[in-house]
Amino acid sequence: MAFLDIKAVSKSFGAQSVLKDVDLSIERGEFVVFVGPSGCGKSTLLRIITGLETVSSGTISIEDEVVNDVEPAKRGTAMVFQSYALYPHMTTFQNVSFSLRMAHRPRAMIADKVQKAAAILRLDTLLERKPGQLSGGQKQRVAIGRAIVREPRVFLFDEPLSNLDAELRVQMRAELMDLHRRLGTTMIYVTHDQVEAMTLADKMVVMHAGRVQQAGKPLDLYDDPDNRFVAGFVGSPKMNFLPATVLSSSGEGLRLGHIGGTGEATLPFSAPGLAGPIEIGLRPERLHLLAPGTTPPVDRLVVEGTVALVEELGSESFVHMDLADGTRMTIRAGRDEVVHERSLRATADLRHALLFGADGLRIRSRTQGGVQP
Repeated sequence: MAFLDIKAVSKSFGAQSVLKDVDLSIERGEFVVFVGPSGCGKSTLLRIITGLETVSSGTISIEDEVVNDVEPAKRGTAMVFQSYALYPHMTTFQNVSFSLRMAHRPRAMIADKVQKAAAILRLDTLLERKPGQLSGGQKQRVAIGRAIVREPRVFLFDEPLSNLDAELRVQMRAELMDLHRRLGTTMIYVTHDQVEAMTLADKMVVMHAGRVQQAGKPLDLYDDPDNRFVAGFVGSPKMNFLPATVLSSSGEGLRLGHIGGTGEATLPFSAPGLAGPIEIGLRPERLHLLAPGTTPPVDRLVVEGTVALVEELGSESFVHMDLADGTRMTIRAGRDEVVHERSLRATADLRHALLFGADGLRIRSRTQGGVQP
């Protein structure tokens, strides 16, 4: 068995189903990130693991022990919340040591554990300060220190960086990665920010409507999503989805028409018998602007549209185009690709395309296991 096993876990609040048959295995020492939109059940699953919520059905096991009926304090987990939840009248030392003092641990042991945690989190010079004298990042480190001194089997983080500004979030992400490297403890982290999930996770778990949509390494989910939801959620800017119609399908290729309204192309894709409407998924970096008068390669998809918006970010730009059928498409362009014209053409190598059916599931090549991104 894995270090932490979640088996067929469901959770309902009255008639409202929040989690539905969640199965997940987490290995010892992994940094696992639950990611998904608000209301998808990720925080509820975290609270079930630590014992703050009970399951409606299914089991939670830590090191082969079913902990469904084990009290939160005895599960060997420690949780860091979105709100720092620090006692304002206590110093950093007192906040970090609170759980140990409540357990009546020896003073020498308390002092030793607090000093070690403070050294790890660079709080050494802040032990006598109260929360009102600390910055947001320092308060978050105090909250993490309070978890570290408990020496848990699993650290649980519920959107701990959401109250911080953008620059501090980047800094704290790096500090969390370094903390995980040094402690080697299993960490489970909840966020709705897929960029945060991509940068932190050993294993990323994408959730939607109470179900796990896909779990795996971040780049595996980016390159090889199982369904349209995962493809659209992972990545910033998100994947483009272009409506298309299958004109013909054989073992040698797939001919598509009405792509974005007017485009046609043939894919090196084996899907005999495939018919009807589908969607083509293309990452913004897989699309390229065509300069006026340029003739594209014959094997490339070409679409035409009008420029709706250009986001200039310094090193690159995001060009938003509206195609003939009204589809909004985003292209990642280099700094030197200046956009002056209102109407533009864009091209893509469809060997990097992903296909999705009307049910939202990925359509994979029957001979090659799928078109490789």
